[in-house]
Amino acid sequence: MSSIKVECVVKEKCELGENPVWEEKEGTLLYVDISGQRVSRWNPSTNKIQSVRTEKCVGSVVPRKSGGYVIAEGTRFASVDWDRQKVTTIVDVQGEKSNNRFNDGKVDPAGRFFAGTMAMEVRPAVLERKQGSLYTLHPNHTVVKHFDQVDISNGLDWSLDHRTFYYIDSLSYQVDAFDYDINTGSISNRRMIYKLEKEEGIPDGMCIDTKGKLWVACFNGGRVLRIDPQTGTRLQTVKLPAEKTTSVCFGGKDYSELYVTSAYTGMDDAAMAKQPQAGCIFKVTGLGVKGIPAYSFAG
Repeated sequence: MSSIKVECVVKEKCELGENPVWEEKEGTLLYVDISGQRVSRWNPSTNKIQSVRTEKCVGSVVPRKSGGYVIAEGTRFASVDWDRQKVTTIVDVQGEKSNNRFNDGKVDPAGRFFAGTMAMEVRPAVLERKQGSLYTLHPNHTVVKHFDQVDISNGLDWSLDHRTFYYIDSLSYQVDAFDYDINTGSISNRRMIYKLEKEEGIPDGMCIDTKGKLWVACFNGGRVLRIDPQTGTRLQTVKLPAEKTTSVCFGGKDYSELYVTSAYTGMDDAAMAKQPQAGCIFKVTGLGVKGIPAYSFAG
């Protein structure tokens, strides 16, 4: 193994940084600050950050094939015109409680946007249980609800052969798999593939590498786990200098860099003094594995 290096690269802190996405064309990292209500883009070559404000808590952002971005924000899907700094509703999701909000989301290999909801938190990971659902925004702007009774809808990704959908409901402390139909976007046959151990924390964001293994960020665990979904075993643990690690994506010009977002939400001054990099974004190199490019929303 080459030696693993963890660097703090984005020093502008997010209260609740989430959902990193590498943009190959621009060579930039896209991410959100959920409670800070902004979508940001960091350029490693200039070290500049640009941001667009959102009206409500923004759970996730994805690139759009036709340009710009789509976000899952509050209880709506909306488009972001970056140049004009304008956010426009695509569709309001019906039947969501007013104190619910979108959380993590990702585009599937066919260009659909999967994103889930949760109740607003009283404190980090403390909230009304079973209030969330998982949805898909199809390219024709119809919304399909897959299931409800979710605590905190979180990390998601697809297997390399596009036959399996991986999903995390954080407070179940496990990673689940579903059979996935790429033609329709439907999911079925839910099963557990990995149960977290106590000290590993709360499973949060997730991404897949080119070997088909999953990388799971652990909130309150200060780590990212590499999991083999076939055997249900943990292959590797990467420790981070921020306890509230939230999400992961591969990026860089050959997708060999792992970017990890974090949060400082709910931390007091004493905790912040112990973890001065809480809320920053980290780059992990030397892992010896690569990721795959993000898909773009087709609608």
